[in-house]
Amino acid sequence: MGIAHITLAVRDVRRTSQFFAATLGWRPLDRPNNIAVPAAWLEIAPGQELHLVQVADFEPSPFEREYGRHIAISYPCEGFAGLRACLREEGAEVIAPLRETPFERFFFRSPDGYVFEVIAEGAGREMP
Repeated sequence: MGIAHITLAVRDVRRTSQFFAATLGWRPLDRPNNIAVPAAWLEIAPGQELHLVQVADFEPSPFEREYGRHIAISYPCEGFAGLRACLREEGAEVIAPLRETPFERFFFRSPDGYVFEVIAEGAGREMP
């Protein structure tokens, strides 16, 4: 069993969609025409999608943090420096981890306030 998609409420679908495309390379997809609010679909990886739904008064949860709710993604370690720079350029806050791990990782807060953990590709599963 896998996760087919994650849906996030955002303040500006267009801006958020462009942010994820520019920073993580997530590809915009055609979306269904049966949605009454602005929305966007992005392909994270084959069979995995991120759905963005615009909610004008959206506010992020105060529990978005390392020891709270966050979304973890894998990324090639050799690309970390470039990704950090790109994230900052696109308005994300890059956050150092609170605890050490045997693999490289970092966090970022998206412009909508969601926290993402970026883990070195192939790492993160060997922790007890």
